Amino acid sequence: MKSCISTYSFERLYQDGGFTRFNAIDKTKEYGCQGVELVLNDETPDGSTPMEYAKALCAHAKEQGLEVPIYTTGANFFVKEPEKELERLCRHIDIAAECKIPLLRHDVAWGYYEGYTGIKSYKKVIEAVAPLVRQAAEYARERGVKTCSENHGYLLQDSARMLELFAAVDHPNYGFLCDMGNFTVVDEDCATAVSALSDYIVHVHAKDMLVRSGMNFDPGRGYNLSRGGNYWRGTIFGHGNVPTFQILSAIRKSGYDGYVSLEFEGMEPVLEGVEIGTQNLQHMIEVIGEGQRYV
Repeated sequence: MKSCISTYSFERLYQDGGFTRFNAIDKTKEYGCQGVELVLNDETPDGSTPMEYAKALCAHAKEQGLEVPIYTTGANFFVKEPEKELERLCRHIDIAAECKIPLLRHDVAWGYYEGYTGIKSYKKVIEAVAPLVRQAAEYARERGVKTCSENHGYLLQDSARMLELFAAVDHPNYGFLCDMGNFTVVDEDCATAVSALSDYIVHVHAKDMLVRSGMNFDPGRGYNLSRGGNYWRGTIFGHGNVPTFQILSAIRKSGYDGYVSLEFEGMEPVLEGVEIGTQNLQHMIEVIGEGQRYV
Protein backbone atom coordinates (compact mmCIF):
# COMPACT_ATOMS: atom_id res chain seq x y z
CA MET A 1 0.00 0.00 0.00
CA LYS A 2 1.08 3.59 -0.63
CA SER A 3 0.52 6.70 1.50
CA CYS A 4 -1.45 9.68 0.26
CA ILE A 5 -2.94 12.82 1.81
CA SER A 6 -6.31 14.30 0.97
CA THR A 7 -6.18 18.05 0.34
CA TYR A 8 -9.30 18.17 2.53
CA SER A 9 -7.02 17.50 5.52
CA PHE A 10 -5.78 21.11 5.26
CA GLU A 11 -9.28 22.60 4.88
CA ARG A 12 -9.05 24.86 7.94
CA LEU A 13 -5.91 26.51 6.56
CA TYR A 14 -7.54 27.61 3.31
CA GLN A 15 -9.94 30.01 4.97
CA ASP A 16 -7.72 33.11 5.11
CA GLY A 17 -6.09 32.51 1.72
CA GLY A 18 -2.58 32.26 3.14
CA PHE A 19 -2.39 28.52 2.56
CA THR A 20 -3.57 26.97 -0.70
CA ARG A 21 -4.05 23.53 -2.18
CA PHE A 22 -0.73 24.05 -3.93
CA ASN A 23 0.82 24.39 -0.48
CA ALA A 24 -1.04 21.24 0.55
CA ILE A 25 0.63 19.38 -2.31
CA ASP A 26 4.01 20.71 -1.18
CA LYS A 27 3.36 19.47 2.37
CA THR A 28 2.25 16.09 1.05
CA LYS A 29 5.61 15.74 -0.68
CA GLU A 30 7.46 17.01 2.39
CA TYR A 31 5.77 14.36 4.55
CA GLY A 32 7.07 11.60 2.30
CA CYS A 33 3.88 10.47 0.55
CA GLN A 34 3.60 8.96 -2.92
CA GLY A 35 0.26 10.53 -3.84
CA VAL A 36 -2.19 13.35 -3.18
CA GLU A 37 -6.00 13.19 -3.28
CA LEU A 38 -7.63 16.26 -4.83
CA VAL A 39 -10.89 17.39 -3.20
CA LEU A 40 -12.62 19.94 -5.42
CA ASN A 41 -16.09 21.36 -6.03
CA ASP A 42 -17.84 23.70 -8.44
CA GLU A 43 -16.03 26.84 -7.30
CA THR A 44 -12.34 27.71 -7.30
CA PRO A 45 -10.47 30.14 -5.03
CA ASP A 46 -8.73 31.97 -7.88
CA GLY A 47 -11.60 32.53 -10.32
CA SER A 48 -10.37 29.95 -12.82
CA THR A 49 -12.67 27.24 -14.14
CA PRO A 50 -12.75 23.93 -12.24
CA MET A 51 -11.01 22.30 -15.23
CA GLU A 52 -8.23 24.90 -15.28
CA TYR A 53 -7.77 24.69 -11.53
CA ALA A 54 -7.62 20.88 -11.50
CA LYS A 55 -5.11 20.87 -14.36
CA ALA A 56 -2.89 23.35 -12.51
CA LEU A 57 -2.99 21.27 -9.32
CA CYS A 58 -2.21 18.07 -11.22
CA ALA A 59 0.71 19.75 -12.98
CA HIS A 60 2.06 20.93 -9.61
CA ALA A 61 1.68 17.44 -8.15
CA LYS A 62 3.58 15.99 -11.10
CA GLU A 63 6.37 18.53 -10.58
CA GLN A 64 6.60 17.28 -7.00
CA GLY A 65 6.75 13.66 -8.15
CA LEU A 66 3.34 12.83 -6.73
CA GLU A 67 0.61 10.70 -8.27
CA VAL A 68 -3.02 11.88 -8.19
CA PRO A 69 -4.87 8.58 -7.74
CA ILE A 70 -8.31 10.01 -6.97
CA TYR A 71 -10.48 13.09 -7.54
CA THR A 72 -13.07 13.69 -4.81
CA THR A 73 -16.18 15.84 -5.14
CA GLY A 74 -19.64 16.09 -3.61
CA ALA A 75 -22.99 14.94 -4.95
CA ASN A 76 -26.57 14.41 -3.79
CA PHE A 77 -28.91 12.42 -6.01
CA PHE A 78 -31.83 12.39 -3.58
CA VAL A 79 -33.15 15.79 -4.66
CA LYS A 80 -36.13 17.15 -6.57
CA GLU A 81 -34.20 17.40 -9.85
CA PRO A 82 -31.61 14.60 -9.76
CA GLU A 83 -30.94 14.81 -13.51
CA LYS A 84 -29.34 18.23 -13.01
CA GLU A 85 -27.14 16.79 -10.30
CA LEU A 86 -26.08 14.00 -12.65
CA GLU A 87 -25.16 16.56 -15.31
CA ARG A 88 -23.12 18.50 -12.76
CA LEU A 89 -21.29 15.39 -11.60
CA CYS A 90 -20.52 14.38 -15.18
CA ARG A 91 -18.66 17.66 -15.61
CA HIS A 92 -16.38 16.60 -12.76
CA ILE A 93 -15.95 13.20 -14.38
CA ASP A 94 -14.83 15.05 -17.51
CA ILE A 95 -12.24 16.90 -15.42
CA ALA A 96 -10.91 13.65 -13.94
CA ALA A 97 -10.72 12.13 -17.42
CA GLU A 98 -8.92 15.16 -18.87
CA CYS A 99 -6.43 15.11 -15.99
CA LYS A 100 -6.00 11.33 -16.35
CA ILE A 101 -7.08 10.70 -12.77
CA PRO A 102 -8.29 7.09 -12.71
CA LEU A 103 -10.80 7.30 -9.84
CA LEU A 104 -13.57 9.72 -8.88
CA ARG A 105 -15.38 9.67 -5.56
CA HIS A 106 -18.85 11.21 -5.18
CA ASP A 107 -21.51 11.26 -2.50
CA VAL A 108 -24.91 9.63 -3.05
CA ALA A 109 -27.47 11.18 -0.69
CA TRP A 110 -27.51 13.51 2.30
CA GLY A 111 -31.03 13.26 3.66
CA TYR A 112 -34.69 13.67 2.80
CA TYR A 113 -35.10 16.78 0.71
CA GLU A 114 -37.50 19.56 1.66
CA GLY A 115 -40.98 18.70 0.43
CA TYR A 116 -40.38 14.94 0.27
CA THR A 117 -43.67 13.21 1.13
CA GLY A 118 -42.79 9.55 0.59
CA ILE A 119 -42.00 6.89 3.14
CA LYS A 120 -38.81 7.73 5.01
CA SER A 121 -36.92 4.54 4.35
CA TYR A 122 -33.33 4.15 3.17
CA LYS A 123 -34.59 1.46 0.81
CA LYS A 124 -36.69 4.08 -0.96
CA VAL A 125 -33.62 6.30 -1.19
CA ILE A 126 -31.57 3.48 -2.76
CA GLU A 127 -34.41 2.78 -5.18
CA ALA A 128 -34.38 6.43 -6.28
CA VAL A 129 -30.62 7.04 -6.50
CA ALA A 130 -29.27 3.72 -7.83
CA PRO A 131 -30.17 4.40 -11.50
CA LEU A 132 -28.39 7.77 -11.40
CA VAL A 133 -25.31 6.33 -9.73
CA ARG A 134 -25.28 3.63 -12.42
CA GLN A 135 -25.51 6.24 -15.17
CA ALA A 136 -22.59 8.15 -13.66
CA ALA A 137 -20.54 4.95 -13.47
CA GLU A 138 -21.24 4.16 -17.12
CA TYR A 139 -20.49 7.72 -18.25
CA ALA A 140 -17.19 7.52 -16.38
CA ARG A 141 -16.34 4.08 -17.78
CA GLU A 142 -16.57 5.45 -21.31
CA ARG A 143 -13.96 8.07 -20.33
CA GLY A 144 -11.53 5.78 -18.53
CA VAL A 145 -12.52 6.79 -14.99
CA LYS A 146 -13.92 4.55 -12.24
CA THR A 147 -16.46 5.97 -9.79
CA CYS A 148 -16.88 5.18 -6.11
CA SER A 149 -18.71 6.34 -2.98
CA GLU A 150 -17.78 6.11 0.67
CA ASN A 151 -19.66 5.33 3.85
CA HIS A 152 -20.87 8.89 4.27
CA GLY A 153 -24.03 10.95 4.67
CA TYR A 154 -26.00 9.15 7.44
CA LEU A 155 -28.75 7.77 5.18
CA LEU A 156 -26.46 5.30 3.40
CA GLN A 157 -23.54 5.06 5.80
CA ASP A 158 -23.99 1.67 7.48
CA SER A 159 -22.27 -1.36 5.95
CA ALA A 160 -25.56 -3.21 5.34
CA ARG A 161 -27.05 -0.20 3.58
CA MET A 162 -23.90 0.25 1.50
CA LEU A 163 -24.08 -3.39 0.46
CA GLU A 164 -27.67 -2.87 -0.67
CA LEU A 165 -26.60 0.20 -2.62
CA PHE A 166 -23.85 -1.69 -4.47
CA ALA A 167 -26.26 -4.51 -5.27
CA ALA A 168 -28.82 -2.03 -6.61
CA VAL A 169 -26.30 -0.08 -8.71
CA ASP A 170 -24.82 -3.35 -10.00
CA HIS A 171 -22.13 -1.81 -12.21
CA PRO A 172 -18.54 -3.07 -12.52
CA ASN A 173 -17.23 0.49 -12.78
CA TYR A 174 -18.57 1.49 -9.34
CA GLY A 175 -16.72 0.69 -6.14
CA PHE A 176 -16.30 1.48 -2.45
CA LEU A 177 -14.10 4.17 -0.96
CA CYS A 178 -13.52 2.72 2.49
CA ASP A 179 -13.40 5.39 5.18
CA MET A 180 -12.22 3.40 8.17
CA GLY A 181 -13.56 5.91 10.71
CA ASN A 182 -16.94 6.96 9.31
CA PHE A 183 -18.84 3.93 10.56
CA THR A 184 -18.45 5.47 14.03
CA VAL A 185 -21.04 8.08 13.06
CA VAL A 186 -23.72 5.38 12.78
CA ASP A 187 -22.54 3.45 15.88
CA GLU A 188 -21.16 0.52 13.91
CA ASP A 189 -18.01 -1.41 14.80
CA CYS A 190 -15.55 -0.09 12.23
CA ALA A 191 -13.48 -3.26 11.82
CA THR A 192 -16.53 -5.48 11.32
CA ALA A 193 -18.15 -3.01 8.93
CA VAL A 194 -15.04 -2.65 6.77
CA SER A 195 -14.65 -6.42 6.51
CA ALA A 196 -18.22 -6.73 5.23
CA LEU A 197 -17.39 -4.42 2.31
CA SER A 198 -13.82 -5.49 1.57
CA ASP A 199 -14.65 -6.98 -1.84
CA TYR A 200 -15.71 -3.55 -3.14
CA ILE A 201 -12.74 -1.45 -1.93
CA VAL A 202 -11.05 0.71 -4.58
CA HIS A 203 -9.55 3.38 -2.29
CA VAL A 204 -9.10 3.94 1.45
CA HIS A 205 -9.39 6.94 3.77
CA ALA A 206 -7.28 6.74 6.91
CA LYS A 207 -9.35 8.54 9.53
CA ASP A 208 -9.51 8.29 13.31
CA MET A 209 -12.15 9.32 15.85
CA LEU A 210 -12.45 9.88 19.56
CA VAL A 211 -15.64 8.25 20.84
CA ARG A 212 -17.47 8.78 24.13
CA SER A 213 -20.56 6.95 25.33
CA GLY A 214 -23.89 8.73 25.22
CA MET A 215 -24.44 7.43 28.75
CA ASN A 216 -21.99 10.08 29.93
CA PHE A 217 -22.08 13.88 29.84
CA ASP A 218 -21.64 15.84 26.62
CA PRO A 219 -17.85 16.37 26.17
CA GLY A 220 -18.58 19.78 24.65
CA ARG A 221 -17.27 21.77 21.72
CA GLY A 222 -15.89 19.70 18.87
CA TYR A 223 -17.96 16.60 19.54
CA ASN A 224 -20.90 15.51 17.41
CA LEU A 225 -23.76 13.13 18.09
CA SER A 226 -23.91 9.77 16.34
CA ARG A 227 -27.20 8.43 15.10
CA GLY A 228 -27.55 6.41 18.30
CA GLY A 229 -26.63 9.29 20.63
CA ASN A 230 -22.94 8.67 21.28
CA TYR A 231 -20.33 11.41 21.00
CA TRP A 232 -17.55 11.50 18.42
CA ARG A 233 -15.01 13.86 16.94
CA GLY A 234 -12.15 13.54 14.49
CA THR A 235 -8.59 13.30 15.80
CA ILE A 236 -5.03 12.55 14.69
CA PHE A 237 -4.76 9.24 12.89
CA GLY A 238 -3.59 6.64 15.39
CA HIS A 239 -4.67 8.65 18.46
CA GLY A 240 -8.35 7.71 18.61
CA ASN A 241 -10.67 4.80 19.27
CA VAL A 242 -10.89 3.45 15.73
CA PRO A 243 -8.90 0.18 15.44
CA THR A 244 -6.82 1.64 12.63
CA PHE A 245 -4.01 -0.93 12.48
CA GLN A 246 -6.45 -3.83 12.69
CA ILE A 247 -8.53 -2.37 9.84
CA LEU A 248 -5.55 -1.54 7.65
CA SER A 249 -4.18 -5.07 8.14
CA ALA A 250 -7.54 -6.59 7.18
CA ILE A 251 -7.78 -4.38 4.09
CA ARG A 252 -4.33 -5.48 2.94
CA LYS A 253 -5.16 -9.12 3.64
CA SER A 254 -8.29 -8.77 1.49
CA GLY A 255 -6.04 -8.08 -1.50
CA TYR A 256 -6.14 -4.29 -1.66
CA ASP A 257 -2.69 -2.83 -2.33
CA GLY A 258 -3.44 0.69 -3.56
CA TYR A 259 -3.34 4.17 -2.08
CA VAL A 260 -4.46 5.06 1.45
CA SER A 261 -5.31 8.76 1.91
CA LEU A 262 -4.91 10.41 5.27
CA GLU A 263 -8.04 12.45 6.01
CA PHE A 264 -7.56 14.65 9.06
CA GLU A 265 -10.64 16.22 10.69
CA GLY A 266 -9.32 16.88 14.18
CA MET A 267 -9.33 19.97 16.40
CA GLU A 268 -5.56 19.74 16.82
CA PRO A 269 -3.26 22.16 14.92
CA VAL A 270 -3.61 21.16 11.27
CA LEU A 271 0.00 20.83 10.16
CA GLU A 272 0.97 18.97 13.31
CA GLY A 273 -2.08 16.74 13.12
CA VAL A 274 -1.51 15.88 9.46
CA GLU A 275 2.22 15.26 9.92
CA ILE A 276 1.82 12.98 12.96
CA GLY A 277 -1.08 11.14 11.35
CA THR A 278 0.92 10.61 8.16
CA GLN A 279 3.86 9.26 10.13
CA ASN A 280 1.55 6.83 11.93
CA LEU A 281 -0.04 5.73 8.66
CA GLN A 282 3.32 5.20 6.95
CA HIS A 283 4.59 3.20 9.92
CA MET A 284 1.53 0.96 9.85
CA ILE A 285 1.89 0.42 6.10
CA GLU A 286 5.55 -0.51 6.58
CA VAL A 287 4.80 -2.95 9.39
CA ILE A 288 1.96 -4.58 7.45
CA GLY A 289 4.16 -4.85 4.36
CA GLU A 290 6.74 -6.75 6.40
CA GLY A 291 4.07 -9.22 7.49
CA GLN A 292 4.13 -8.24 11.14
CA ARG A 293 0.99 -8.42 13.25
CA TYR A 294 1.77 -5.61 15.68
CA VAL A 295 2.85 -2.00 15.29
